Amino acid sequence: MTLLEEGDSPAGAENAIARQGDPGYEAATSVFNLAVQHTPVAAVTARTVDDIRGAIRFADREGLALRVHTTGHASTAARPMDDALLVRTELSGEVEIDPLRRIARIPAGTRWGAVAEAAAEHGLAVAHGSSPTVGVVGYLLGGGLSFYGRRTGLASNTVTAIELVTADGELRRVDASADPELFRALRGGGGGFGIVTAVEIGLFPAAHVVTGTACWPAVHAPRLLRVWRDWTVNAPEEASTSVRVMNLPALPDVPPALSAGPVLCVDGAVLAETADDLPAAQRHAEDLLGPLRAIAEPVLYTWQPTAPIHLLDTHMDPSDPVAVHGDHLLLGELDDDAVDELLRVVGEGSGSPLIVAGLRQLGGAYARSHPQGGVLDNLDARFVYSGAGVPGLTGTPEEIARHIGVVRAALARWDTGWTAPTFVETFAQPQRHLTADGVAAVDRVRERVDPRGRFRGDIMPSATALS
Repeated sequence: MTLLEEGDSPAGAENAIARQGDPGYEAATSVFNLAVQHTPVAAVTARTVDDIRGAIRFADREGLALRVHTTGHASTAARPMDDALLVRTELSGEVEIDPLRRIARIPAGTRWGAVAEAAAEHGLAVAHGSSPTVGVVGYLLGGGLSFYGRRTGLASNTVTAIELVTADGELRRVDASADPELFRALRGGGGGFGIVTAVEIGLFPAAHVVTGTACWPAVHAPRLLRVWRDWTVNAPEEASTSVRVMNLPALPDVPPALSAGPVLCVDGAVLAETADDLPAAQRHAEDLLGPLRAIAEPVLYTWQPTAPIHLLDTHMDPSDPVAVHGDHLLLGELDDDAVDELLRVVGEGSGSPLIVAGLRQLGGAYARSHPQGGVLDNLDARFVYSGAGVPGLTGTPEEIARHIGVVRAALARWDTGWTAPTFVETFAQPQRHLTADGVAAVDRVRERVDPRGRFRGDIMPSATALS
């Protein structure tokens, strides 16, 4: 473990801490998922290491727990914060790219869009999420699933170093040789170790991607979904895709073809690391899309070769904050009964109030352990299921919650019992991503770096045995 010097910690760093009603409180506590708005005792937007140290001193003096977030995409999965000081990390500084080493250093608070743009200037890419507005650190510490993931594995496995302030106020840099136990625990350990200020991640060459979305009326979903499922069995690792039933309302930014009734959409990407790889990537994409188009003509079709930066537009994630209620499972092999059950509860005629429900393809590098990976370094499942509703657009919160239960019951036969941390939608949902040995290992690290449990409220419930 390396201790970094960042100057003194002046008392003025505490001046930015705001209580309810003070200037700065609303900005520090704002969240992307509006379904839950937390109300901590106090909050601060930390732009420097001294701001973080000041927050730790303040919490110690006031007897408050310490909580951390950046964008609040996972607000519904967080524990209540009524006894806490919330630290919003927006560390100053730019994304730094070392094109020779293929490494990016990223200040905490940076969104994936900025990282992807910086890497693209050097012909490189990063295992980013599907949305440009998601914060880098939370995604990486939770594993991170990318549309490059079947080639790269979990995004957390691309992390080469982490800088963080621990409960004692020390700024530390950990990697495979400097405190490897803490470095391993941070990546997938479920939180509760300190406040991350920066990460370093590996980049990879990316000349092109074949990416886009294809959508069909949901009446064709039974045949389309089976073709997609069968294709995933032997799909090349360069390809990572998803299939979703979307039930979109008529809104100004929704194409009319997608709001005329439920549609089934297939999106994703096929990576071409070099220009010479592009013809093979196009063939891989056509191996999937050709048979799908033979079933029916899509009402929307945007698949094409393009620059990797445009992959951030593929999944059509919302760009503005919205209230989302959802659920998530990791599923095993899906037979025809599984396809029928899924479509029975989310497809045409189901009456589903979910605005989106579908499957993301796993396998490939996702399934393999990584020799330098974190405590969570692979996912032993075939598919990610996720579904969500937006109150006021397709149903009430109660209707959405009831239907989430209906879907969970319908898929119970194929549920592995495991979850992916970045897909967990609520604090109360069943979740499990570490083995018993993994939980014990990360708890030992927590007791070493945070013996008084200041950050214990940030731990995912399935990732600790500590009280």
